[in-house]
This record gives sequence, structure tokens and C-alpha cells, in this order.
Amino acid sequence: MLGDLLPESLFPRKLEPATERRLRLAQARAEEALVRTHVENALAFVDALAEELPFDRAIDTYIRVLGLAEPLASTVVTRVLVVLGQDLLPPPRRIPEAEGDVGAPKLRLHDAGRKKEKLRG
Repeated sequence: MLGDLLPESLFPRKLEPATERRLRLAQARAEEALVRTHVENALAFVDALAEELPFDRAIDTYIRVLGLAEPLASTVVTRVLVVLGQDLLPPPRRIPEAEGDVGAPKLRLHDAGRKKEKLRG
């Protein structure tokens, strides 16, 4: 009876590719906002308990009390530690290239195709 009221065509099981991409983008944005909120709250938790608990125990307590599961728990812990470490550690050193500091290496995405063309020609 319910099948007559709600035909299958109203609720397709497979989404169009464009809709699927938009859905994945929206999901990624929501997940990132969730992680960011947990990091902010965990940092506030660490600050609030600074006199009673060391930061690592405070972070562990936050994760445990809120029942965060993996991989979210590891992501939150890592990002909280990065924020806390920014105040304690100097910035990372850059390794200069042999010819001077030229930045990131160039991508060579088309080199393999060019080599094949040279071998054919």
C-alpha cells in the first residue's frame, strides 16, 4: 500500500553525478566545521583545567567525556596539539635547495607523456 502512495521514482536510490559531488562538498564542509568546533572547545577545556590537569590529560579527558570515535578523535587531538605547540615551538626550518632556496619542486605531470613521444618519434 505504501508503494502506491510513494512511488520509487520520487526517491531515486542513485543520485546524479553533479548532485553526488555537491553532497560530498557539503559533507566535507560540515565535517570540517565539526572538527574546528571540537578543537576550539578542547582548547577551552585545556585552558579551564590548566591548574588541575596537564594539557595531554585534559585533551584525553575531553575526547573520552564526549565519546569521540576514531578518526575524529585523532584529528581533534592532532589539531589541538598543533595549536598548543605554536606557542611553545619555533617555526620549522626550511631546507634550502642546492642552488639556493627555490621553494617547492616543480610538478612534472606531463614529463612521462613527453618521454614516450620522444621514444616513438
